[in-house]
Amino acid sequence: MTPSPLVPAERAEAGDGTPFSRIYDDVYHTAHGGLAQARHVFLAGNDLAARWHGADRFVICETGFGLGLNFLATWQAWRKSQVSGRLHYVSVEKHPFRRDDLAGLLAPYPELAGLAGQLLRQWPPLTPGFHRLHFDDGKLTLTLLFGDAQALLPQLVANVDAIFLDGFAPAKNPELWSSALLKTITRLCTGQATLATWSVAGEVRRALEQAGWQLERRPGFGGKREMLVGRLEIAVPPAPTLGVSHSPQERRAIVIGAGLAGTAISERLASRGWHVDLFERHAAPAQEASGNPAGILLPHMAKDDALAARLSRACYLYALRRFANLDGVRWSPCGVLQIARDAAHETLQRAMVQELKLPADFADFLEHEAAAALVERPLAHGGWWFPGGGWVSPRSVCAALLAAAGELVHAHFDTAVSVLRQIANDWQAFDGAGRLLASAPHLILANAHAANELLPRALPLTPIRGQISYLPDQFVENMQPPLRHVVCRSGYITPTQSGAVCVGASFDHDDTDLMIRAADHAGNLLRLDELLPGAAGGIDATSLDGRVGLRTTAPDRLPLIGTLPDTEAVAGNAATIDNLPRLAGLHALLGLSARGLVWAPLAAELLASQLDGDPLPMERELARAVDPARFHLRALRRGT
Repeated sequence: MTPSPLVPAERAEAGDGTPFSRIYDDVYHTAHGGLAQARHVFLAGNDLAARWHGADRFVICETGFGLGLNFLATWQAWRKSQVSGRLHYVSVEKHPFRRDDLAGLLAPYPELAGLAGQLLRQWPPLTPGFHRLHFDDGKLTLTLLFGDAQALLPQLVANVDAIFLDGFAPAKNPELWSSALLKTITRLCTGQATLATWSVAGEVRRALEQAGWQLERRPGFGGKREMLVGRLEIAVPPAPTLGVSHSPQERRAIVIGAGLAGTAISERLASRGWHVDLFERHAAPAQEASGNPAGILLPHMAKDDALAARLSRACYLYALRRFANLDGVRWSPCGVLQIARDAAHETLQRAMVQELKLPADFADFLEHEAAAALVERPLAHGGWWFPGGGWVSPRSVCAALLAAAGELVHAHFDTAVSVLRQIANDWQAFDGAGRLLASAPHLILANAHAANELLPRALPLTPIRGQISYLPDQFVENMQPPLRHVVCRSGYITPTQSGAVCVGASFDHDDTDLMIRAADHAGNLLRLDELLPGAAGGIDATSLDGRVGLRTTAPDRLPLIGTLPDTEAVAGNAATIDNLPRLAGLHALLGLSARGLVWAPLAAELLASQLDGDPLPMERELARAVDPARFHLRALRRGT
């Protein structure tokens, strides 16, 4: 599924001042008030005040985010109810508003100002796909699906408790009320789900009844005489897919590795109330690939917006939101300029931005002169400009994640796990002397290429040696004007404000040598000259200091996120990624390669959502693409 570029909604008003859509020739809500309509139709229609009390997790799915009034009214009511569980709100919107337009439309609601301000601060650039936002210390999660509901709702993995059907009128927007789409929504629902809508159109009623809903007419709001509510009465809830469980009986896990991957999944599980034993063979977190002084944040781009590019975009935007809201992270969204390799690549970069119709607050193309003016230095070519990207201290991220997780994560440093054993419903971890270190229903391998030392059958992971070079203090002092942005091409340079100005990095497959090499410093100086012509002049490669780290990559360059396959179990000819036998309770968060800062936050949110039974934060096909069972499935199909 390659998504179409988004067409944003434009602000307009009907004659009475009600927000109006020129695309659908219809109002966003009744003239009697959108907030009051939200409370009467959707909150009361689904009896939310009573139903979410006592629920460990409650999931709402909405068609048509619009101005966000239904969401804000729900958030406000949920806060006032002081429930102890967690609320997930999933909403699809084909034509979202730009942030400034949305701010103007929400301004007339002063009682929502505090909540609206939080929403606006996290409002994503208008790029297609899933966007996950967290509020109230993670107790409330909003997952926005930007794009066509007919394409995106079949990609949603969730167990939904309540439905808000709130698209434009069926006569104006029939696709959003189609029988096929209503059946898709119904398949997402739990056995006792409810729905509510202001529409009582005959074709809507008939389609819902055919999908299994028991309907009831109730007094409508404002000028509408009636509204519709429904209850789904089915004996068997939908079967979980992609390793997604319903609420686990025990929220306990062992995590091996305290780099970006391990600290990220530990924190995401702790935010859901899990108790985690985190094991690290070094004396502190972030001692290996996650220990570089600064890494860079930018998305991968592809001409056809292929799956890897869409996954990278989702991870990048989620990482930006997480770092902005995580206390203690040392970072700067100073912007990243990715310079074209040559004239042909420059032409390709320009065309991609134009064809994909990417919003400028996500990515833009700067012509040669504009790019040189931005960095105040001569350049060989123009390039992509990512205004929200920047540099991050990986060590500060790991420390911030552990601090956020609090006492629910028990970190064991200087403790190497040497053997894994499964007994009954638990996984056990032992040290080299055979001493039992911990036991839990779930065990997560987040220790890069070292994971294969613990597995009976190796995963297809390749170590990649990367050496960075620190530019000497005198060079940094003489960088006038100081470099203010990250600049990258085949290599990268971090700006002066990042502290140690780093240039890197080498990329050597199947090389695990941790010794500093003068030849790799020389290679990094060549990369520096590609970035900033003449900048490497006078620097002696043999005098440089630096650091070596080992990244780990899979053959398709995508991470491994999810439950590991049982390669010894018999799988039939009809095996798919969803029904392939698994090693229950054994999971991976591996293969982050050189993009750990981009991948790790959303990768951890995906795995934690699978383990805890939450709606997934990305499309079904993206979750399948990173499933660690994909390589075993390919081998089965090849007969190897």
